[in-house]
Amino acid sequence: MHRKLFICGLTIFFIATIITINIRSVDSQNDMVERGKYLVNAVAACGHCHTPRAGADYDMTKYLAGHPENDPYPRYDFSMIQKNIFLLVSPQLSAFSGPFGTSFATNLTPDNETGLGEWTEKMFIEAMRTGHHQGNKDNRKIFPPMPNKHYAQMNDADLKAIWAYLKTVKPVKNEVSPVLNRFGRPY
Repeated sequence: MHRKLFICGLTIFFIATIITINIRSVDSQNDMVERGKYLVNAVAACGHCHTPRAGADYDMTKYLAGHPENDPYPRYDFSMIQKNIFLLVSPQLSAFSGPFGTSFATNLTPDNETGLGEWTEKMFIEAMRTGHHQGNKDNRKIFPPMPNKHYAQMNDADLKAIWAYLKTVKPVKNEVSPVLNRFGRPY
């Protein structure tokens, strides 16, 4: 009788322990996502460029979806340097053109075809650390105005939290134009 009670009590203890560990795991994942949301929306301010504007307000139907597909973008002319113009910005504040070429805020949503859906956490962190597309040093550099040097200094926990949050954002299908060199051709 004592043995059956002991085994029953031990079984209940193990089940309770497993449930507690799983609840804490879910809570810590939720905490990580909430931290990522805070970092994306406040500290890193990703939406300032990656969420296009509709007038003065953000177009929240395209939250973090990058420069809208097929929307016009500025084209820099080198004669502008003589007029002290060094950067042109699209009305949506999501495309930038200067002597370096033209860059477009990319789609940060988890859309598999046009966003970060096919990326891994490692690729994302390496992209932030190296300033190279998909974190591969053989790929092109990420263009201005992306503040790569600032994001490279973020700790792994914060970058992982940002990644965790980005994976929860609603996927938006939006094929952003490739980066253009200073002659207007894709890299």
